[in-house]
Amino acid sequence: MKRSCFANGDPVVRGGCHHLQLPGLSGSSSRQHPANGQVINTSENPPDPVTDIGFSEVGSSILSGLGFQEIRMFIDSHCHLDRLDLSAYEGNLDLAVEAARAAGVDRILCIGIDLENGPEVVSLAQRYEDVYASVGVHPLDCKEMVPDIDMVRSLANHKKVVAIGETGLDYYYATTEGVQAVQRQSFINHLELAKGLELPVVVHTRDAREDTLDFLREYGSREFAGVLHCFTESLAMAKAALDLNYYISISGIVTFRNACALREVVEYLPMDRLLIETDSPYLTPIPHRGKSNEPRFVADVARFVAELKGVAPEVLGKKTSENFYRLFYRAV
Repeated sequence: MKRSCFANGDPVVRGGCHHLQLPGLSGSSSRQHPANGQVINTSENPPDPVTDIGFSEVGSSILSGLGFQEIRMFIDSHCHLDRLDLSAYEGNLDLAVEAARAAGVDRILCIGIDLENGPEVVSLAQRYEDVYASVGVHPLDCKEMVPDIDMVRSLANHKKVVAIGETGLDYYYATTEGVQAVQRQSFINHLELAKGLELPVVVHTRDAREDTLDFLREYGSREFAGVLHCFTESLAMAKAALDLNYYISISGIVTFRNACALREVVEYLPMDRLLIETDSPYLTPIPHRGKSNEPRFVADVARFVAELKGVAPEVLGKKTSENFYRLFYRAV
């Protein structure tokens, strides 16, 4: 079962924090702010995002109330479309995907986390032209036995599969040596598979910094490398991953009030190694806390990261999109 990066959905972030005005916050100390549900419009008279799409009258009404980004400039590099809460969209995933497009999202990478949902994420990538898939087994699904890597290999042959993973190590939940050993062998198998297929890996890591880096060095590919997704680790680990040719992906956690150390990492990261993501339906960014996360909120992550980097959101979107296509070279 996929879990968010943190037990309660929020990170444990160490270190001090310089002053930063967070969007949607006005001096409150609570991290659980009511969401306003608003998506920023960049046009005084935005076009109708549902023209000629053919949705039901109710579905069109839902989308029309979300606002519209005239240029699609952002890529959600990590989400779980098969696990979204679709109650706001009458249970219709098509509407959620169209809402992301209306918010300026150009591409979505839907992540496989186990052998059961692998075929489903591949099917979703086939269903939507602007959705791609990765296939793999999440470390938290590696408990008693090492998963069958041949099943992952079979799914990876599909033309819209652009990466192997989500794989990695999570010692926060896996506290026994037996379970950690299963995770390590699964991680090795995924890294060797990705290297053989010349595909990047999508890496989950928590409380396993040394082992994660050691395995990337020993079994990973420097040429095709991968991404450390939903990054919340130290600046030292980020630097080590960059030295191995890996990318760093930033989620909505960066908007949380106590994510001061993470914001310092983001300020350091070179623009040509940076990706953005939602990890939806988990880790909803401010100003949407209290709602289930979804791909359209990657625009909020992008705006926040752009402010940290001192660039316009359009520049951030263009650069992270270039990075996405460079890393996930199958995504065309």
